Amino acid sequence: MGHVAHLPIDETSGIVRSRWQENVWWVHNDSGDAPRIFAIDSTGAVHVASWHAGDYAAGADADGSSAPAWPGVQIGAAAHIDYEDIAVEDRTLYLGDIGNNGNARRDLGIYVIREPFRYDRRTRPVRHLPIRYPDQETVPAEEWHFDAEALFVDDGTPYVLTKHREGQQIGSLEPGTKLYRLDTKQTHQVNTLTLVDRHATIPPPTAAALSPSGDRLAVLCSDGVWLYPRPEENDQWLSSEPRRIRLSAERTRQAEAVTWDDPHTLRIANEQRNVWTLLLETKARANGRH
Repeated sequence: MGHVAHLPIDETSGIVRSRWQENVWWVHNDSGDAPRIFAIDSTGAVHVASWHAGDYAAGADADGSSAPAWPGVQIGAAAHIDYEDIAVEDRTLYLGDIGNNGNARRDLGIYVIREPFRYDRRTRPVRHLPIRYPDQETVPAEEWHFDAEALFVDDGTPYVLTKHREGQQIGSLEPGTKLYRLDTKQTHQVNTLTLVDRHATIPPPTAAALSPSGDRLAVLCSDGVWLYPRPEENDQWLSSEPRRIRLSAERTRQAEAVTWDDPHTLRIANEQRNVWTLLLETKARANGRH
């Protein structure tokens, strides 16, 4: 569908579609960037107000331009340690500072932000929710199962899916994930997550997104997308039978961001600046009724 040519967006790690602004998707970089988010359109082009056109450079033109590159929406009173995923519900964004490669962070958290207007220059979080894992007993962890790159929100409740590493080696990943729920929303004390489910064989998740109706959970992995139907009872999403959609690694490369454009379309972005959509066939579509 497009390519993110704006140079400051150099390592896309999360994407969500705005629920109230047309043709707006919010993206953010992985670790090493300033605390900020960018509004892009369906082709991957960054949104810049016309009245700023002479003040900032956008897209590929930002390279070598005398004008500074459009900096995105700066997030005040925030830090960017390792942003890994972003979720949206109504007009609220949830930005997950949950990357924990060495399993030694004690400052993990989720920023809650009122979604800004696409041309805004600055915003600030409504809240920052510090989090910890209930089953991590040491820092660093003895078993490196406390990194996370996937976040989704269901009826105001954030959920985190972990990414596991083998033998205390950052570059050595192993299958499996655990699903945690954030039951408390304290801002001045650390919130202990609740472990609600696990899956032993799923490839390491790199992003997650709940469908607009809340009936399906998309989990992006190294081998494609796993689609989980909503559980009939409680929130043990990983215990339901998933639909697996395999994607070519040659094409997806380092895909780390997924969102729903509509009930039948997923939008995926990778750290190589590519953006594409995945049409989900349904029985009704296959029979020609939709």
